Amino acid sequence: MDYTPIDLHDFAERVSSWMTAGSGGAAGAESSDVVVSCRVRLARNLRGFPFCSRLAPERARELAQLVEPHLIAAALDGETRWVPMEKAGPVLRMMLRERHLISSDLAPENEAGETPPGRAVAFGETERLSVMVNEEDHLRIQSVAPGFDFDGAFAAAETLDRFLETRLPLAFTEKLGYLTGCPTNVGTGLRASVMLHLPGLGLVRSELEKVFAAAERTGLAVRGLHGEGSRAVGDFYQISNQVTLGRSEASLMEDLHALVPVIVNFERKVRSALFDDQPAALKDRISRSLGVLRTSRSLGTEAALGHISTVRLGRYLGILDATSMRVLNELGVQVQKGHLLALSRENKPESLPGASERDSLRAGWIRSRLAGGSGGK
Repeated sequence: MDYTPIDLHDFAERVSSWMTAGSGGAAGAESSDVVVSCRVRLARNLRGFPFCSRLAPERARELAQLVEPHLIAAALDGETRWVPMEKAGPVLRMMLRERHLISSDLAPENEAGETPPGRAVAFGETERLSVMVNEEDHLRIQSVAPGFDFDGAFAAAETLDRFLETRLPLAFTEKLGYLTGCPTNVGTGLRASVMLHLPGLGLVRSELEKVFAAAERTGLAVRGLHGEGSRAVGDFYQISNQVTLGRSEASLMEDLHALVPVIVNFERKVRSALFDDQPAALKDRISRSLGVLRTSRSLGTEAALGHISTVRLGRYLGILDATSMRVLNELGVQVQKGHLLALSRENKPESLPGASERDSLRAGWIRSRLAGGSGGK
């Protein structure tokens, strides 16, 4: 299949459906004020090929050519889109990272020289199902569902896994299970994670540390907005399992099923306590953040995401009614570097302006969205 270049401006305007869902009676929607999404990832490798850490360039290209037609046949979300990293420009790679479709390992942010051959990503229209090729493992199947819907995410990942298993020789032994590039993933190869928005706990650091401690005692890891190696930005955190060897899929999911509702209740209690104990200060903080977003002429990424987080908190507490949650969710993606460049450079999307110009473009985009996006939920 020939690679069809992606219209970056159109791609940036159409934010992934799972990132703006989580309401309207959908599965997991009752926790969507705290739980943004659930993700299930399955690590799989092919027999007859070395692990990616020892995979020669020609073998990596051979593997990609082998799996591509099967991923196309899987018809992810109706039609698979195949993007080789060698043909993806710097802006597109940034956007794919920002949409959680690829990792920094597949396409490093500060990549020097040419992209190693054989690396690619396949995904569908809704972006709820995707597969990274030749990252840490030969295949990384990823399924995302909005809100606290692990069952839906796992079912979709399992269906795709079963489809590929009938067509590709996966590396598996009865004793160990699925063989993976990292020993901690051997067994089920499953990594389950949940993305949480914790602005209340973010204002009370001592309480947030209790969440981290509880997760670690359960054998879970707490990471930033973009997973392993990233920092928390805009009060977004990811919590995931760490070891899969010797454990079933059900037991791994049980840890998160047990801990996440506790965190949801904890975050809600802190929000209510802040509102009850310091209503004037909280309302002032929220109003100032909205004012900054509506009037600033220059905003950095982290500052913008921080103010968006505070306004989201105001929306959930009922302090703000006019600001659309859909617009806030979209802005959480669109203010990031790659999306901003695509949105602001319709005719020259691959140009890379300096930080100062980006900050001005970011502030202008936010002002325009908030001025014209007050409708909706």
